[in-house]
Amino acid sequence: MLKGLIGRKIGMTQIFDENGVAYAVTLIEAGPCFVTQIRTAEKEGYSAVQLGFGETNPKRLTRGQIGHLKASEITPLRYLREFRAKEHGLKVGDKVTVGDAFAVGERVDVVGISKGKGFAGGVKRYHFRGMDATHGTSDRTRAPGSRGAGTTPGRVYKGARGAGHMGVDRVTAQNIKIVALDLERNLIAINGAVPGGKGSLVMIKESRKQ
Repeated sequence: MLKGLIGRKIGMTQIFDENGVAYAVTLIEAGPCFVTQIRTAEKEGYSAVQLGFGETNPKRLTRGQIGHLKASEITPLRYLREFRAKEHGLKVGDKVTVGDAFAVGERVDVVGISKGKGFAGGVKRYHFRGMDATHGTSDRTRAPGSRGAGTTPGRVYKGARGAGHMGVDRVTAQNIKIVALDLERNLIAINGAVPGGKGSLVMIKESRKQ
């Protein structure tokens, strides 16, 4: 079976196991998802399953998206994502739920878009150490320091770390444990934090570092 689902981050809470140990967990409403396309190595050059999540009004979709889903005779879905898989036993139109994809105790990777932090300095954005707050230094404690050489090259190289827009990046939380499942409400409780704010879209995949 395919080890992958699309979901929506609900928020964080804590749960207790049978021994009374508390776990800080992130709750994710995962699925149900529908198979909207099967990609094969013969046709597309790689093997993958495209899943759709989140039923929506057709007016919210483009004509291309509506045509893609109508060809597969699937209800309008807001989000489409691909999961690489060679052996999955699925066909277009199949429904994939939490209980089908994962089990308690499994390790997964969660992919999401990190929270936006706006414009940030080098100390916050790249964890620069800053300078000493002594020996006459009064306003350099959170400054990045020298940006480059003088005559040669006489400029700052592209890609140099410094102040700028922080966040809204694709981030993967790797090898985190599934603590609990609620099959009736399509919920997964994952130990620890995952990228993104409440209500943001996430992808749950089989861990690559097991």
